[in-house]
Amino acid sequence: MLDASRPFCYQPRVRAKLLKDTPLVVVKLGSGILTDARNRLATPRIKQLVAQIARARKVGREMVLVSSGAVAAGMEALGCEKRPTRLAELQACAAVGQSRLMARYEELFATHKLQAAKVLLTHADLQDHDRHLNARNTLMALLDRGVVPVINQNDAVTFNELTVGDNDKLSALVAALLPANLLVQLTTADGLVRNFGKSNARLISSVRKVDDKIRSLARGTQSATSIGGMASKVDAAQIAGRAGIPMVIANGVKRGQLTKVLAGEKVGTLFVPSGDKLKGRKRWIAFFHHPQGELVVDDGAKAALRERGKSLLKMGIAGCDGDFAAGDVVRICDGNGTGFAQGITRFSKSEIENNSAGKVVVHRDDLVIL
Repeated sequence: MLDASRPFCYQPRVRAKLLKDTPLVVVKLGSGILTDARNRLATPRIKQLVAQIARARKVGREMVLVSSGAVAAGMEALGCEKRPTRLAELQACAAVGQSRLMARYEELFATHKLQAAKVLLTHADLQDHDRHLNARNTLMALLDRGVVPVINQNDAVTFNELTVGDNDKLSALVAALLPANLLVQLTTADGLVRNFGKSNARLISSVRKVDDKIRSLARGTQSATSIGGMASKVDAAQIAGRAGIPMVIANGVKRGQLTKVLAGEKVGTLFVPSGDKLKGRKRWIAFFHHPQGELVVDDGAKAALRERGKSLLKMGIAGCDGDFAAGDVVRICDGNGTGFAQGITRFSKSEIENNSAGKVVVHRDDLVIL
């Protein structure tokens, strides 16, 4: 176990235990390592990354790839010198680039006698329960057949998914969806760095908890030219960690880094999961919804939920916000506005406010402590 009194620490046995026995791994490749200085696909680097994934697959690991790079591939095809700023132009590049990027992956995986499959997801696919389960079943069927799924968002048709950090979060959601045993985020940075940009900068080998201190370090390492930045990767680590999945941020520009991560070597920053894996339905409630409202609870209710595993009762609700209906997912907050749980409400806002709601508003089976 990690020493709880130390926010950052490196213990080789913990790393080896978490990383070496990982039969199902999600790997996210960021735009920074898939493209060159001209924003074109960096085929030689992609080739060596694919080779590492293929080696892992051939020794028995099931590998799922979440890949950026569609916009860059489209820019190359359309002759764009600079990354477009207008959403329509970005989506046009993505539409052209998706097939070109996938063709590149198919070609490179074929040299290792592996098949790849393109899977495009949207938030709606993951939020709707039936589509959520269908996405998981499809991915598992591909893995059962030895195929490497290559996942991206359907950027060509969605209007809110080319934002900062999108594929960082997507990779964490895919890891939670399966669920995976490990999430690896390969980027242009060595990992999370303390005193970034200073002479005494130091790589943090292990993080046991994502808190305000860790988030401040992530903000310090965010690049103005990156697509995601370190802050979004730390957000992804929090999702993965709560789902019981370790995550590593490592430098994908350096050769062989993925292989070293999977061997449990001291590479990158390891985010240690906070506990056991949540069950499938609990993961769906916790991570795959935009809450439709908030329930503010008193201190007694907060303690009952967090410490005693109780359901949320009407008497513990001090207020509510948002226009939510029965069956919607809502955020549960304390009096300071800090969200600490998420769940499915049995009653609408109006029923709660008009005192027509029943005793149990959010049952424990429909509630997740975050």
